[in-house]
Amino acid sequence: MTLDIDFVRAQFPAFDEPTLQDQAFFENAGGSYTCAPVIARLERYYRQRKVQPYGPYEASRLAGEEMDEARTRLAALMGVATDELSFGPSTTQNTYVLAQAFRQWMSPGEAIIVTDQDHEANSGPWRRLADEGIEIREWRIDPETGLLRLEDLESLLDEQVRLVCFPHCSNVIGAINPVVEITAAAHAAGAFVCVDGVSYAPHGVPDVGGMGPDIYLFSAYKTYGPHQGIMVIRRELGSLLPNQAHFFNGDVLYKRFTPAGPDHAQVAACAGMADYVDALADRHGIGGDASERGQGVHDLMRAHEEELLQPLLDHLKGRNAVRLLGPDVAAQRAPTVAVALNRPAIEAAADLADWGIMAGGGDFYAVRPLKALGIDRNKGVLRLSFVHYTRREEIDKLLNALDDIL
Repeated sequence: MTLDIDFVRAQFPAFDEPTLQDQAFFENAGGSYTCAPVIARLERYYRQRKVQPYGPYEASRLAGEEMDEARTRLAALMGVATDELSFGPSTTQNTYVLAQAFRQWMSPGEAIIVTDQDHEANSGPWRRLADEGIEIREWRIDPETGLLRLEDLESLLDEQVRLVCFPHCSNVIGAINPVVEITAAAHAAGAFVCVDGVSYAPHGVPDVGGMGPDIYLFSAYKTYGPHQGIMVIRRELGSLLPNQAHFFNGDVLYKRFTPAGPDHAQVAACAGMADYVDALADRHGIGGDASERGQGVHDLMRAHEEELLQPLLDHLKGRNAVRLLGPDVAAQRAPTVAVALNRPAIEAAADLADWGIMAGGGDFYAVRPLKALGIDRNKGVLRLSFVHYTRREEIDKLLNALDDIL
């Protein structure tokens, strides 16, 4: 089955925006374009429902129903229970709240495993618990490849480990980590698992229920939605951790780890993300329940991305003055491609802008993995990231621009 790219792009108003014409967007890892159903729901909420939700009057009742719809439909797409999904202001803040819950639950001398492959959001909050007597063990990447090796994790696991934190894929290395195998190893050692899915979720709704992690986090604004953090906490773990919200919300799983009230309009608008997945499923004849449709769309997106990604990897891997981070095989990674150059990456990004290529240069809050790979933070990396709405013609335009600036 081939992705109907014309249908896909018709769902994103940005492609009809005059100010964005002739611009090829290759900084999707920093935030994707927003799909039309999300924009429509957000506008409707602000126009018609901008009242305190869950009240007895019509506008309030509809406001609450739309918020509940977002939670119900997104949870179904990910194969988890509705109350196991919650919203927060960002993934970084959601992780910080979780870290505080683990700080209260754990005892000094117990351990948490983190990686040096992570974006700082899924590393820093956990590392700070060392100040509370929690042992922090670092699962380190191979300094040549940037990959995490399962055997290295197994050497860190013992009866003191309570939590293993790692990314589904890194926002600069791009390699897709084997969540199922890592989760199984951690669970066998008696530890829970927290997966940062921020850099993976834009490439297809993750099957959290099937993969088995206890926590899965990602950002709606990188998955065609509004600026919200989406957090799955499985019930077994959620009931063990101390309540971080108002005491009277402690019995409600999806409220336990949201200390502040959510942004009502943006939560409601997240249902538009499910609208978009359903529209793609219908267009391509993908049937089944919500989870099956979500996985069918996931596979469709990934197939399109891989087809476009391999030529870019082939173009970069043979250049002497370029260090490609992560695998050079499209099936093994997300289309988030970072390269280290012999000059500051932000300069290269500026040169690409002259070609109508929107890309970024810097460290992207991935300071630890860049350091582990021996990359000068002052130079950073040039990051070229795309998603399923990218056309082959835009890849060709990027390749021509790279030929010029490199």
